[in-house]
Amino acid sequence: MLLQATGISKSYGVQSVLDGISLQVNEKERVGLVGVNGAGKSTFLQIIAGEMSFDSGQIHKSKETTVGYLAQNSGLQSDKTIQEEMLAVFAPLIEAENELRQMEADIADPKLANDEKRYEDLLERYAKRSDWFKDHGGYEMNTRIRSVLHGMGFGEFAPDTPISTLSGGQKTRLALARILLQAPDLLMLDEPTNHLDIETLTWLEDYLRGYAGGILVVSHDRYFLDRLVTTIVEIERHQSRRYTGNYSRYMELKAAEYEIRMKQYEKQQDEISRMEDFVQRNIVRASTTKRAQSRRKALDKMERIDKPLGDLKKASFSFEPDFMSGKEVLQVRDVAVAFNEAASPLFRGASFELRRGETAALIGPNGIGKSTLLQCLTGTREPSAGTVNWGAKVKIAYYDQEQTRLNPRNTVLEELWSEYPMLEEARIRTILGNFLFSGEDVLKKIAALSGGEKARVALSKLMLRGANMLILDEPTNHLDLVSREVLESALIDFEGTLLFISHDRYFLNKMAERVLELHPAGIDQYLGNYDDYIDKKKELEAIALEEAGLIAAKAARIAESEALDKGSASSFEADKAAKREERNRQRRISELEEAIARLEEEIAVIEIEMTKPEVYQDYMALQQHETDLKNKKEQLAGRFDEWEQLADE
Repeated sequence: MLLQATGISKSYGVQSVLDGISLQVNEKERVGLVGVNGAGKSTFLQIIAGEMSFDSGQIHKSKETTVGYLAQNSGLQSDKTIQEEMLAVFAPLIEAENELRQMEADIADPKLANDEKRYEDLLERYAKRSDWFKDHGGYEMNTRIRSVLHGMGFGEFAPDTPISTLSGGQKTRLALARILLQAPDLLMLDEPTNHLDIETLTWLEDYLRGYAGGILVVSHDRYFLDRLVTTIVEIERHQSRRYTGNYSRYMELKAAEYEIRMKQYEKQQDEISRMEDFVQRNIVRASTTKRAQSRRKALDKMERIDKPLGDLKKASFSFEPDFMSGKEVLQVRDVAVAFNEAASPLFRGASFELRRGETAALIGPNGIGKSTLLQCLTGTREPSAGTVNWGAKVKIAYYDQEQTRLNPRNTVLEELWSEYPMLEEARIRTILGNFLFSGEDVLKKIAALSGGEKARVALSKLMLRGANMLILDEPTNHLDLVSREVLESALIDFEGTLLFISHDRYFLNKMAERVLELHPAGIDQYLGNYDDYIDKKKELEAIALEEAGLIAAKAARIAESEALDKGSASSFEADKAAKREERNRQRRISELEEAIARLEEEIAVIEIEMTKPEVYQDYMALQQHETDLKNKKEQLAGRFDEWEQLADE
């Protein structure tokens, strides 16, 4: 067991956030912590990490257990370069390496060799320190840094890049890279998939699946949870419940558990109803009074089953177009975008079409220009080249992942009312209630809202627009698992056309009918959802490898054919050359056999020398003998390989 939290409670004044939360993480266990926004997941992680106090409960972990905690959107703040910051993780190893270099210099000092005791002590310290350096991964240190930086999307960055020049998202990714290199016994991550593109997400999943320690992760990424975790702990209504399995299994178990508890409750209610009816009918009859009284006592002693609580209140909405668009909705031809005339374009030659009722996903790595392309489609940016043509009767609604279209000075109520002044206040309040803004919530300022609350406000405005063409940029960002499922249901029922950007692979699988992959040279199109896209990519890669092999084989056959043609023209010369080649082969075999015998004798001499005290007690002499021995054995192996090859011909 790495960590155990029991009965953790936390309140802010009279408002309870956590009430008796318990959790256990064992060695190499992967635990997913789930719950709606505001359930207290991040608060619980902060408590476990020692960054926040708690009112009651206990936390146990052994002194040897190291815990690493990465808060949500916690960018790395440092005045160092990328390489300096990553090397700082390995400070003890770097210190040990410097000590080894100094000891090597001392060992080579002829003056020290005259003091036999000091010399032997130094050799012993060097051997111990060298073993420690090796056992703690000193020789793999730089390889690990390069691997993690490449996986987290910093492969193209110069090592001397100052961290202060990075964007907020890049600093968050770098903070994640740093904690992965620290490799604590228990890794606690709060929404680690934020700011990651699909390629980096996939790398992170594979890395964490092979992680040697335990993992406790808060995430709303269902695909990520399905691939990584083996246990789900749900925080709901301030309390926790543990389920074995990944996210999909948790959903099945929770539904089955609710059904069983509901049946038990209904069965008991039926029994209570029958018993109460019997008592009422028989309590006044002399012949049955005792039996009725007995039933009444049984009723009083009965341990009542509480009616199981259903799902938490969910947002409820739908997207209904005011009218239908024409069949041809959008035509994009050879669009390119560059930030200025001198700069190279982000991408060029981007072309695709959308017809009425289609749903397409736009994907690609971070920074490729996906959001910029959407801005070109909505008219907020002019493309550097190419054309964007909309069809007849197309009414567009655009969801901006940055929420720049929300006025931070407005209240929630004012934000909707200012855009739709024709609607009555009661109607606006009803709509906001469907998006979980009730009572005084509608008077909150936009600036004071959480990311999830801002997303729900933006979606409510989107719903009221009555558009037949939805353009959504990362619509599931900031939404909890329940809200994501509600959004999916609303979009599945949408009768218009949908184009969206998303890194949520679960959402991509459920929604996409076509995948548009943006790259610098344009757009590649794939039919189907995300899994279909991955399968097709693998199939194309396999075909490319096969074609490359066929081309190589064809070239070899042509060369062989040409050689045969030349050979048939001069068969006499070929026979003559073959006999000459055979003589050379036999002569080379004899030379190799002599060399092998000589090398075996030299190796035997070196091995005998190494057993002498004057050699094995002299570190420098022993090191030289080991180097010579290694070289001789490598030469011997090479001679043997060549001899075997010639002998088999």
